[in-house]
Amino acid sequence: MIILDTDHINFLQNESSDQREALVGKMAASPDQDFVTTVVTMEEQLRGWLALIRRSNDAHRQVSAYTKLNEAVDYFSRWRRLAFDDAAAEQFKELRCRKVRVATMDLKIAATALIHNCLLLSANLRDFEQVPTLRVEDWLH
Repeated sequence: MIILDTDHINFLQNESSDQREALVGKMAASPDQDFVTTVVTMEEQLRGWLALIRRSNDAHRQVSAYTKLNEAVDYFSRWRRLAFDDAAAEQFKELRCRKVRVATMDLKIAATALIHNCLLLSANLRDFEQVPTLRVEDWLH
């Protein structure tokens, strides 16, 4: 199983990106075709659109953000999303106790990848490589 982090999901959503085409090609060539994402990645993206909606007091300016929010919900409904469950929470806690210095949302994604023994695809190698035993690759660069 291969987990796509938020940055890889963002490129897949951008149909006009050259990096999207390269990523799709690498995914198609992968011997492991079980691609998933996490509920944490979904949360990150939905929070972004919700924040944009909240920042605008003009209903007409909110229309495009609501459209993007709706598109994101539709997009994620087509993906298998791994939960941030009790096992992931325990792994997250353990990583925090071990003083792994990674942003909270990224550490939740890492914890989820670890408990499922998945490869994580992320462009954020600098942070994710700090997580002991986490397998992480960047298929965008």
